[in-house]
Amino acid sequence: MTSTPGTAPGTPPGGRSRLRRRAGTAAVAALLLAGVPAGAAVSADAGTPRTATGPQGQKLTVSATTGLDPAGQKIRVQGEGYGLTTGIYVALCKDNGDNRVPSPCLGGADMSGGSKTSQWIVPPGDPYEGDLASAFGPGGTFDVEIEITEKGDGLDCAEVACSVVTRADHRAAGNRTQDVRIPVAFAGQEPGEPGGGEGVDVPAGTVSYRSAAEFTTAGKPLDLLLHPDSKKLYAGADNLPDTADVDERGLHVLNPEDGTSESWISQAPGSTGALRASAAARIAGPLPGDGVVYNYPLRGVGSAKSGDEAASGVWLTGSTITDIAPGTTPDTVLVAQGATLSEIERATGTATRTLTLPGGTQFAADAERGAVWYTDFTAGKLHRVDLASFTVTGSFDLPGGPGGMAGFTETDPATGAVWVGVDRSVLVFDAAGTLVKTLVGKDLARDAAFDTATGRAYVVWQDGGDLSDPANDNNGTLTVYGTEDFAPAAKDLSLPGNHSQAGAASLAVEPGGATVFVTSPAEGKITRLVRQVSPLVTHAPEDLTAEEGEEVALTAEAEGAPEPTVRWQVSTDGAQTWQDVEGATEPALTFTARTAQDGYRYRAEFRNDVGTTRTAAVTLTVTPATGGDTGGDTGGTGDASNGAGGTGGDGSTGGDGGTQSSGGSTTDGSGSTGTATGEPGSTGTTGGSTGAGGGSTAAAGGSTGTAGSSGSTVGGGVAGGTGTAATSGGGSLAATGTTVMSVTLAAAALVGTGALVHRRARRRTEDAL
Repeated sequence: MTSTPGTAPGTPPGGRSRLRRRAGTAAVAALLLAGVPAGAAVSADAGTPRTATGPQGQKLTVSATTGLDPAGQKIRVQGEGYGLTTGIYVALCKDNGDNRVPSPCLGGADMSGGSKTSQWIVPPGDPYEGDLASAFGPGGTFDVEIEITEKGDGLDCAEVACSVVTRADHRAAGNRTQDVRIPVAFAGQEPGEPGGGEGVDVPAGTVSYRSAAEFTTAGKPLDLLLHPDSKKLYAGADNLPDTADVDERGLHVLNPEDGTSESWISQAPGSTGALRASAAARIAGPLPGDGVVYNYPLRGVGSAKSGDEAASGVWLTGSTITDIAPGTTPDTVLVAQGATLSEIERATGTATRTLTLPGGTQFAADAERGAVWYTDFTAGKLHRVDLASFTVTGSFDLPGGPGGMAGFTETDPATGAVWVGVDRSVLVFDAAGTLVKTLVGKDLARDAAFDTATGRAYVVWQDGGDLSDPANDNNGTLTVYGTEDFAPAAKDLSLPGNHSQAGAASLAVEPGGATVFVTSPAEGKITRLVRQVSPLVTHAPEDLTAEEGEEVALTAEAEGAPEPTVRWQVSTDGAQTWQDVEGATEPALTFTARTAQDGYRYRAEFRNDVGTTRTAAVTLTVTPATGGDTGGDTGGTGDASNGAGGTGGDGSTGGDGGTQSSGGSTTDGSGSTGTATGEPGSTGTTGGSTGAGGGSTAAAGGSTGTAGSSGSTVGGGVAGGTGTAATSGGGSLAATGTTVMSVTLAAAALVGTGALVHRRARRRTEDAL
């Protein structure tokens, strides 16, 4: 997006003198490596100490920044070059971004001197030096140790971006010159990376889920399956007592986008073979193309697809079915009837093989590895059954002992790991039966689902629902974990009102994890959740050097969900304050560089519903245009102020094909300003008086060039011809035909290399702005 025509981004009204710009160059240079952008000016190796540079040249070094112990870890913090007039705090704080106070901080503002989580450093001789605060060493140095934890004092670094910082103490709370920040990450987190941008409110690339819709079209939902072929959402349901006029028992087929009912199979054969209204308790798996196999109480095994008027099925002998899963062939299913595991034919109900275990009620089948994992919560045991031999090949203890509240048993198709929900924990066993991880939640673990495309595990936790118990708050939780490292892969999502008093919640995950469905039996609803990701910068701008008048472009890109918008910002005071560039809302910011912008800093800010992420600030360096540049299509008017004989303004260029020339002459350092005009191929004249002393040198030639008035010079037209100059009163040195010829040859050489055409096109762009 180009800036407003005629105005370069960040140009102040009336411009700014070059002398003033140069005076600020040193301060701008000191900010190039400032620690203000997350991760800026830090060492590449995350395993070594990291250093950042502050707005006044301060250097801050932190001994460790990644893989920190969430429960608490001591780190060494060193600094140098700090001012000796302002006290500072050293602490772990929420990183709120550029020119915003880092807050809240672990330990708060230590004004007692007793904190181990923050340190107070003051100038030598400060009234607080001693028991309350330590003093800076020579050169504004300090070397302290602080103890930091992931959570505490209103700060939760699992939820927000955190940095070890220095900031001015409470006596200068609004002073941002002492802010130096180094991003840190605790175990299971990724550190802030410059390539991903600086997250303002949440870390860049933060994944979370939000409720997009609630479906109340499936009675009391008990189980879910998103069909892999038809993409329809199947919900097994019981009757919801609150809707006395309708019995919603059965298998509901829903549109997964809006929850509208596409089909409702309420009838299934009972013990006599006659059809009757039946709930769908547990879905075993999908049928090819469309439809599912499911269990209906008490001992029914049925199958149905969208559009069926009733399910087909068989009624088993024996005890109540407690779990069901696909069998080893398309025509069979595995069925648990308490501690009895059978494989039966779906068409007849005949058991082809049966195994009685020491105990248990539910299981998970791993067809890829030929195993069934059978859980006995009462005895605190997990049994492995070999599907080929249909025998028990291993038994393993469930930590916590016998009697744990039954949750779920599921296998990860990608790794073969077994996830078992017990009470408020999820126990993860590898494919060999070794316990590798225990995940602890605040609610009851009720169901898990896996997305092999992303390597994510989704767990739904339900509140106990008994509000007389202080551990309950009536709200459930959805958590997401990586299946390799078990680290949180998304922010926890609260599920208000989802409790276990009326049945266990269940899950279905769309491949890729963009959509998740969660049931709440107590509320009679299915919640559709959609993934959202805060902006993550995928392409960041870089520092840029350009000549005066050159067209420059800064580009930045970011990904996120929803798709983020962008706006460009500029700082004219070394990143202390920022302003939006008017109209700059495209990935590319294009404008013509002006000397007034030398040292300006630019950044792109990306936003979506999840958060805001900024690129690291980059610096634009603008150098004077090189003398002798080839001219544009038409001449113009130039102005070199203060008798300096410097480069003129817009239009200092000569005629078509001519060379760039100054708009005024110089005589012994004090000549007055001249004005130059020219037309394509026409005679150019200049006028201006000379001061006492020396003379000026004419430059460039054209078809016919003349210089009139006192000691002035002429800029010419197209190559060829003869240039002449007249002088008066000042003894100016006039341009000669030799000079004209040299410029002519230079112009011809530029045309031969294409440079002349390039500059001509470039100046057309400048004129458009």
